[in-house]
Amino acid sequence: MRLVPGAAVIELDRAIPGFRNETGGHRVQRIPPTERRGRVHSSTVTVAVIEGRPDVSRHAIAERDLKVRWFSGTGAGGQHRNKHQCSVELTHLPTGISRKAETRSRENSMRLAMESLQEAVSAGDAARDAARINTVRSGQIGLGMRADKRRTWRFRDDTVVDEVTGKSTSCSRAMRGRVDALWPDTERLGG
Repeated sequence: MRLVPGAAVIELDRAIPGFRNETGGHRVQRIPPTERRGRVHSSTVTVAVIEGRPDVSRHAIAERDLKVRWFSGTGAGGQHRNKHQCSVELTHLPTGISRKAETRSRENSMRLAMESLQEAVSAGDAARDAARINTVRSGQIGLGMRADKRRTWRFRDDTVVDEVTGKSTSCSRAMRGRVDALWPDTERLGG
């Protein structure tokens, strides 16, 4: 399990299709040990099950996806900068992102422009991936309001009820990993 702001991410070794039955709002009713008057406290937890994503931080940019334009530098720097075409502009054709670099050698200009372009393309890929995940998550958890409730965990009664299937089991059994008792019969785990 790894913690990210506002969420706990649990990574499973293998995908279990039934876990899509866990998505939505879970209402938790309990009496905390510090509660003197025996009042029941309610909390809401939202659960989203999202397929793992590949690491997009550093994928290679193919040469066929690049447009390369060499040009002379401008500004201060003397004859060499203004006469020789050592400056480069790289454009990533699939995304339209372009980056320039101006140095005294073609090799350095190409290296700097490619590093900058790589970072920009990776950042764009990460942003698109985050937007996709947020859309999936929003669709699964709704607004987190009471009407979006999937489960009710009543620790005082040792009961957990699935509001969609109508099935119930004990909280202690579900906490030991047997949440599949609440799933539709077609998606139950073995054993």
